[in-house]
Amino acid sequence: GREWVVLPDSTDELLMLRPLGGLDEEITGVLPVVEPVESAAFSLPSKNDLGDFTSGRLLRDAARLSTRAAAGPFRSFGRIAAEPRPYQLVPLMMALKLEPVRMLIADDVGIGKTIEASLIARELLDRGEIQRLAVLCPPHLAEQWQREFAEKFHIDAELVLSSTIQRLERNLPLGISVFERYPFTVVSTDFIKASRRAEDFALKCPEFVIVDEAHGCTLTGGVGRGRQQRYELLRRVTANPERHLILVTATPHSGNEEAFRSLLSLLDNDFADLPSDLDRAGREGIRRRLARHLVQRRRADIRHYLETDTAFPERKDKEATYNFNPAYRALFDDILEFAREYVAEQDGEQRRQRVRYWSALALLRCVSSSPAAAVATLRSRAAVDQTEGSDIDEVGRRTVLDQGDDDDTVMLDFSPGSDTGDKSDASRRKLLEFARRAETLNAADDHKLQGAVKELKGLLKDGFHPVVFCRFVDTAEYVARTLRDALPRKVHIESVTGKLPPAEREARIAELVTTGNQFVLVCTDCLSEGINLQDHFDAVLHYDLAWNPTRHEQREGRVDRFGQEKPEVRVITYYGTDNPIDGIILDVLIRKHKSIKSDLGVTVAVPGSSEQIAQALFEGALFREQTSTGREQIPLAFMDELNTRKKNEMHAEWDNARDREKASRSRFAQHTLSPEAVAAELASVRAAIGRAEDVERFVQTVLQTANVPVENKNQAVTVHISNETPRALRQAIGRDEPFTGRFDLPLQEGQLYLGRTSPIVEGLAGWTLDQALDPVARDQNPIAARCSVISTSSVAARTTLLIARFRFHLKVRGRGGESLLCEEILPLAFTGQINSPQWLSTDAAEHLLNAQPERNLLPTAIDQQLGLLLPKLPQLQTSLEEQANERAAVQLEAHERVREAARSKGRVVIEPVLPVDILGAYVLLPRLN
Repeated sequence: GREWVVLPDSTDELLMLRPLGGLDEEITGVLPVVEPVESAAFSLPSKNDLGDFTSGRLLRDAARLSTRAAAGPFRSFGRIAAEPRPYQLVPLMMALKLEPVRMLIADDVGIGKTIEASLIARELLDRGEIQRLAVLCPPHLAEQWQREFAEKFHIDAELVLSSTIQRLERNLPLGISVFERYPFTVVSTDFIKASRRAEDFALKCPEFVIVDEAHGCTLTGGVGRGRQQRYELLRRVTANPERHLILVTATPHSGNEEAFRSLLSLLDNDFADLPSDLDRAGREGIRRRLARHLVQRRRADIRHYLETDTAFPERKDKEATYNFNPAYRALFDDILEFAREYVAEQDGEQRRQRVRYWSALALLRCVSSSPAAAVATLRSRAAVDQTEGSDIDEVGRRTVLDQGDDDDTVMLDFSPGSDTGDKSDASRRKLLEFARRAETLNAADDHKLQGAVKELKGLLKDGFHPVVFCRFVDTAEYVARTLRDALPRKVHIESVTGKLPPAEREARIAELVTTGNQFVLVCTDCLSEGINLQDHFDAVLHYDLAWNPTRHEQREGRVDRFGQEKPEVRVITYYGTDNPIDGIILDVLIRKHKSIKSDLGVTVAVPGSSEQIAQALFEGALFREQTSTGREQIPLAFMDELNTRKKNEMHAEWDNARDREKASRSRFAQHTLSPEAVAAELASVRAAIGRAEDVERFVQTVLQTANVPVENKNQAVTVHISNETPRALRQAIGRDEPFTGRFDLPLQEGQLYLGRTSPIVEGLAGWTLDQALDPVARDQNPIAARCSVISTSSVAARTTLLIARFRFHLKVRGRGGESLLCEEILPLAFTGQINSPQWLSTDAAEHLLNAQPERNLLPTAIDQQLGLLLPKLPQLQTSLEEQANERAAVQLEAHERVREAARSKGRVVIEPVLPVDILGAYVLLPRLN
């Protein structure tokens, strides 16, 4: 006997039904030939539905929060588990003006590019314009994308990685691709770029593709076979003129104009010949055209966008120093001298020279890092010695250098080895001798490590939770091992390195943050991308300086980003004052990088690849034949060389890149997209689905009315569910025990997000609707009532307030005839007789929901008023149908206004579903003295 709503996906053979006031999880398929189905009319309110007037707002809120197919300009906002911040609407509104959608989202680190790209995908799915999508990303980011899709956008995506492909392909029918079988996938870019896999993907590619870390998919004409493979794959993907493409990167421009143009050419072939100076006269057209496809904003651009504050922490930077102890200094100097002589030797073919170069560079990096890393590389076979030809430089870059925005692959963090394997090479004896000396160095005499301990104690004392970034696995394990003895027992230490698979890295971090109030995470750069740490950590110590400052920015961006609860984060740049390696990196790269960021507000990548940087800094200085008269003068000689030529040349290039970036950021911050237009659409969205404040008011009111104890503290709410809580309510929210939640992001440990699509809010809304609309599920005293009569000073004449549900079928001609359902819950108010109502404005009706009863009415007076209204409600249908047609026209205009580019693809028709449902009817009488 329960009533059900027929959904648009139904056919004559199969009806898809959702119970009245039910959730999506209760959707059921029914075969009419097996189960008789009778047409039911939505019942009007009766005197049996009488209750408190304040429950009228509860009924409206419950109905509005229950619908996933909300009306308004955007189809998707009823289905996402987050309330997008106003600035995040800008890329969506830009995308909907393009056909196909092809965009480069290049917002600054930590602003929310993942959400912006996902929002576009969800919107096109809910408009019926796409059925499949794929994300291409580095493998270490795949699980993060999968989690974001599932938790915030209700998209269940399969991971397509080298570790999952066999399982996915095992049960595929013959001739069916993974990308045909699974509509939503997150794909490792490095896995799919191989020729056979790329062929399959290009042929069966979904209609919508997101490319994360897109700067790694450019064509530079330089080194990087993997980069070229990724670029060629995307060229094939974009060959289909109807395919949608979203490129995501915080660093679209690394100073290489050719690479930047190749990235833009994926959006539009004409951008391949983009002039370098877009600000010259006569180029307004190409500037405007490019601006339609590119959004690039700094934190300053969005911090107070549309009067909505987006809080970012204040970063406090500090430099801390150490000096080698005498034994370590002597070892370092001897290794430095050896490295210079080793590279200077001219015997052997070119391959041997390259092997020596990379081995020497690896040795210098490791001995600068820690005794543990020095021993590991001195006693290990050089990774480059096990390769041939051009692969030598490729392996050298991957194992020795810091991969920046212009490099091909994820950086490896093991100690790379320095032994070239040539038994006749006299250098082997020296390497072994160095190894034995390094093994005698202990942690207690390691001034670098002891200085770091002091800095960490200071951070812990001030209440911070630091992350210590090291370059090599051996260093990270050595540091973590020592910290366990050097720091108080109550401080918990964990190390996470590239030796662990991504899932175990996250598990170790999760375990660490539950151990107590004080903890330190020691890690390699395997955590500098992918896993966001802002929920639990708020300080970074660079134990090893990166040789590309962008890597520093990535490390710091793990804690310094939106969602960081602490108002302040701290960053310590740690270096040796008598370490010439650190001196060069700090002076030439790190400080210049910070100066540019302070001036511009964003990071500008150092021009050139990481190999070019190393050649400029070290081949031209460290490995030049010594000309000074003594060992103590070596660092000064190096710096003099750099200051006179290499340093100035590099800084000049960097300044040029800064100026280009400044112009680009100004040009593509999308100031041309009127804030007023964004504000108007945002208001439409909030009117259709409510906002976080509405969700909070609804949840708090329902729980209070149901006598469930609630405790509000620190912007969080603790709900004390117990056996006293109504059983139906506990079942609806799926909770039998107390819980703590928040109505806005970010969350703290142990908190649940209480957004409009969260299971708890869905359950409360469904339970409230059931109480009001379903006689089968109703308690003796329902929490929401469908009719009421009050006396209030909010009206000057007898006024009728209705809660009406308008439903529309949205059909797209030319797209297979698919039909979408959308719903709009509106308060309507009129004065006068019911056969000739004088309708008030929507704002006036909304205001009446806040009316308060100010005088008690006799039961006979209430019964009389309901008797005058309820039997005559059917007479309103003619007027309500007129409003339904007007609302349909409004919905059509809103739908097409934001998706103007797709009008030619298929005419949209929106038809009202009649009759209009009257959920509630309330009489407001003027208060009489």
